Amino acid sequence: MSNISQELAYTDEVAKATAPIYDILKDQYALSYWETIAPYIHEINKLKREKNAVILAHNYMTPDIFHGIADIVGDSLALARSAAKSDADIIVQCGVHFMAETSKALCMDKKVIIPDMKAGCSLAESITAKDVRLLREKYPGVPIITYVNTSAEVKAESDICCTSGNAVKIVNSMESDTVLMIPDKYLAQYTQGHTDKKVLTWEGSCEVHERFTPEDILKFRAKYEGVVVLAHPECPPEVLAEADYTGSTQDMINYVEGEKPDRVVLITECSMSDNIAAAHPEMELVRPCQMCPHMKRITLPKILEALKNESPEVILDPEIAEASRIPIQKMLDAS
Repeated sequence: MSNISQELAYTDEVAKATAPIYDILKDQYALSYWETIAPYIHEINKLKREKNAVILAHNYMTPDIFHGIADIVGDSLALARSAAKSDADIIVQCGVHFMAETSKALCMDKKVIIPDMKAGCSLAESITAKDVRLLREKYPGVPIITYVNTSAEVKAESDICCTSGNAVKIVNSMESDTVLMIPDKYLAQYTQGHTDKKVLTWEGSCEVHERFTPEDILKFRAKYEGVVVLAHPECPPEVLAEADYTGSTQDMINYVEGEKPDRVVLITECSMSDNIAAAHPEMELVRPCQMCPHMKRITLPKILEALKNESPEVILDPEIAEASRIPIQKMLDAS
């Protein structure tokens, strides 16, 4: 980003317009680096107003995106639901591909673009629609609960969706004594520990969360006295056993803002810690530094290019979109 064109120079106008944002992010970025990215932030914010676009940023986006240009922030489903309520013509999805598909399924009348089509997800890619059909044959009559971190085609083959925050509630709402929870084996195992129903699993996992170990947490506790450990349920069960609290990204945010711990570590993708630290400078956020390579494909230059060209556009077959909306709506009704 150092080769900025004259059009994107750090001018007095850019400095003035982005000063309030830098005031939030000054502990995250040195001024010398800020001067290389502020022109992108300024140009993106101008262009989105001109094009009546709304920018969605997942909790795992870097602070320059999350605090600098996003209109709506949150987890994947919250982003899509908020986008559906907006009057924007264009949705820019700063996240990974399955999130853009969910936004498109809920907003078929809007143009949905993602800055990098290669921003995928190891968890979403661990299962296909064909796999789900084979599971139905293997377990006839067993309801299939699908995590929202999946493709639209997989959702379309499912009975109901869930999030990491409502998985236990969704499982307990099922009439059947046995359920299939796909594709995250660790979320399914966590849920099994909080229900009397039998939860069948699939061998999917998130490449970021599965890298954490109990030893990581013990090292944090030894190095940072009194640190409060919050873990995401996509982590292995032995990691969750060492944590003080387990919850979704939104649950973690609610915990931090409600309990206000002096020192905290989030056992999840590390940009979330950066974003909370920027919003709460009074807290000490210990960085776990496990990054999602797919999320990090989304950058300011790519966002600006995508907004200028209104591409790459996410296209969904109308039948798949409609079929994928049904399990999402069932989840919303049940929770």
